[in-house]
Amino acid sequence: MSVRRAPAGADRTPAPASAPASAPAPASAPASAPAPAPVTTPVPPFDPELRVALEALDDAAREPITPHNLAARQQRDAVSRPRPTAGDLRADGRFEVTELCVPGPPDSPDVTLVSARPAGLAGPLPLLYYMHGGGMVMGNAWSVLPGILREWALPLQLAVVSVEYRLAPGARYPAPLEDCYAGLHWAAGHAAELGIDADRIVIGGKSAGGGLAAALALLARDRGGPAALGQLLLCPMLDDRGETFSSHQMTGLGVWDLTSNTTGWKALLGERHGAADLPPYAAPSRATDLSGLPPAYIEVGSAEIYRDEDVAYANAIWQAGGQAELHVWPGAYHGFDGLAPHAALTRDAREARTRWLRRLLNVPTECASVRPG
Repeated sequence: MSVRRAPAGADRTPAPASAPASAPAPASAPASAPAPAPVTTPVPPFDPELRVALEALDDAAREPITPHNLAARQQRDAVSRPRPTAGDLRADGRFEVTELCVPGPPDSPDVTLVSARPAGLAGPLPLLYYMHGGGMVMGNAWSVLPGILREWALPLQLAVVSVEYRLAPGARYPAPLEDCYAGLHWAAGHAAELGIDADRIVIGGKSAGGGLAAALALLARDRGGPAALGQLLLCPMLDDRGETFSSHQMTGLGVWDLTSNTTGWKALLGERHGAADLPPYAAPSRATDLSGLPPAYIEVGSAEIYRDEDVAYANAIWQAGGQAELHVWPGAYHGFDGLAPHAALTRDAREARTRWLRRLLNVPTECASVRPG
């Protein structure tokens, strides 16, 4: 596990003040014990650079998502989130980009895949099959691609397929996961058409997409579906129960807390939220058997609600005899790399992800200097 120390003197989030003691009871009333002071929980300090980026956000961006404002937040996300076109993603000919419509799950709509690869590279390329974040209720397959293409597709000479899965609550479990599985099954079965190596597919995602990637690895294992070479799980959303220490410790802090997380899970699971018999494909933290999974890269911030469930997931993989590389970035909140792209901690995180992919794919270091097209 890689853990960096926060710089000395980093500010800590102040604990709320205790409530004043209540007035004494009348003399004729029995004496009562004073009301206990609220229990305050220390929280990890935010990295100073990341704190500046967080404080620059307006109130609307930091407002928790609730069942009451969910529809409005989804509408705002659809309008405000940058959604590049295929032409934009081609970046003046550096990439070949195609939007594909492939068969979806049985009795379900087709699934849209956005396929991209560095232009001018012959031969089958390894594939990163990627699922976007957004708490299962927001996001799209296009907006995540510019960064992925720049950071990984060019330096590592790999192809990328981003899947447009259906969002909750319009589509509840298992619909989003089945969309992802249908797309993966199609991509692996059409490897020659896509110019990819079916034996070198890495499944990955961030936040909700990271949770879907973990669930997809479990589902593919149990169905005997396409075998992934690895799973890239970036601050994955794994546990619907909201019972970990960190999920309560970070309440009201950062940009994604227990209120928003519970809203996302309930939108996905409906009445099955928190059910004792929920399958691990719905919430991978429920899995009791993590054997036989592809090697995992798991990262999370020390100052976000997913910290404890993600650390526990890595530990469970190790206990099952599997391979996982775990990074806990000190002072990082959920989505830190998107809000503070130039921070030192963000650069370290990106370099660590790229190193893992390079080792997994056995890509020579000199490929980093190749810029096709």
